[in-house]
Amino acid sequence: MEDLLKMTARYTTTAIVLHWLIALLIFVLFPLGLYMHGLKLSPAKLHLYSYHKWAGITVLLLAILRLAWRTTHRPPALLMPRWQQTASSAVHALLYLLIMAVPLSGWLMSSAKGVQTVWFGVLPLPDLLDKDKALGLLLGVVHETLNYTLLALVIIHIAAALKHRFIDKDDVLARMLPGKRS
Repeated sequence: MEDLLKMTARYTTTAIVLHWLIALLIFVLFPLGLYMHGLKLSPAKLHLYSYHKWAGITVLLLAILRLAWRTTHRPPALLMPRWQQTASSAVHALLYLLIMAVPLSGWLMSSAKGVQTVWFGVLPLPDLLDKDKALGLLLGVVHETLNYTLLALVIIHIAAALKHRFIDKDDVLARMLPGKRS
């Protein structure tokens, strides 16, 4: 019976779509952030910052939706040793926290720097803080630190998924891949 569960237990289609949308945006946002940070001030740099902020707010909204979905739809059981279940739960909890904290810290930083966030260039979002240059600089450091921490956790997450696929040869990764259900 355990082998049958191991082969068929999958995340819901909604969870899979949200997971991969968020992952795709993060894979675009991190290098974009590195690239645009080093550019000289220009209209192109300002456009990239706008795109970066739009995508970041989208990640925040998708993460809230994903978390709401997860609270009402239990993930499939983890059929692995207890220590791996504990590690997986801890990494997932930190991933959720950082996936929301990173865009929120960027929004806070923009607010403190006096640069309003306008979602998709259409919907102005309220500033979360009053303009404060020193706080804006501090929040820039916080945003960068959270991003690198998220990068480290994403690498751990991917490495664990690949370990399950190629070393353990189990279906842990397949549970989150799009496609037909077994």
